[in-house]
Amino acid sequence: MITVHHLNNSRSQRILWLLEELELPYEIVHYQRDPATMLAPPELRKIHPLGKSPVVMLDDGTVLAESGAIIETLVERFGHGRLAPPPGTPEALRYRYWLHYAEGSAMPPLLLKLLFDRIGRAKMPFFAKPIARGIVDKAMSGFIGPQLKTHLGYLESELAQRDWFAGPGFTAADIQMSFPLEAAQARAGLTAAAYPRLTGWLARIHARPAYQRALERGGAFTLLS
Repeated sequence: MITVHHLNNSRSQRILWLLEELELPYEIVHYQRDPATMLAPPELRKIHPLGKSPVVMLDDGTVLAESGAIIETLVERFGHGRLAPPPGTPEALRYRYWLHYAEGSAMPPLLLKLLFDRIGRAKMPFFAKPIARGIVDKAMSGFIGPQLKTHLGYLESELAQRDWFAGPGFTAADIQMSFPLEAAQARAGLTAAAYPRLTGWLARIHARPAYQRALERGGAFTLLS
């Protein structure tokens, strides 16, 4: 039995979705974020030294971490040709690209926005607030905001050419891309008015039965709110 060490409101939600798409049996060990720090609990370090989620344990005792590596391994071992383009095709190159792009390029500006938003809201002495606000505003207007617009514009243009990221059919690359785009919709200006193709793509993935089953098993996913 595959075991998913699942942290609420985290990247591990897309691993549950992948397993539902592959129709593989699995069990979930649930973990909750610290409500004050939003960090994973220390218990996760017993499973993997970094103490982050997702972590997946296969029935042979193999422990997998990192979303992209987990997705590639599960699709290769259990996909039997599903959710990945045929090797050697242009679609296969695109598939691999998006698996890496999601965390390597799309997530850093989103994480920076989350961090600077928290700095702007943090409690501090009144005399420090204008200084902090100035730093936040400069970072947002000079780097983070433009980076987010660049990436979202790029992704919008990519979906002008095809319905799914790797090609004409849905693949695990779309599963990997779900988290950064859901995060962008929740807090980085991804709206239907500005990015109709991306919001259409999000509507399509959210309508998939496997996605809905993963939500039922994984619990509340507040990136969607």
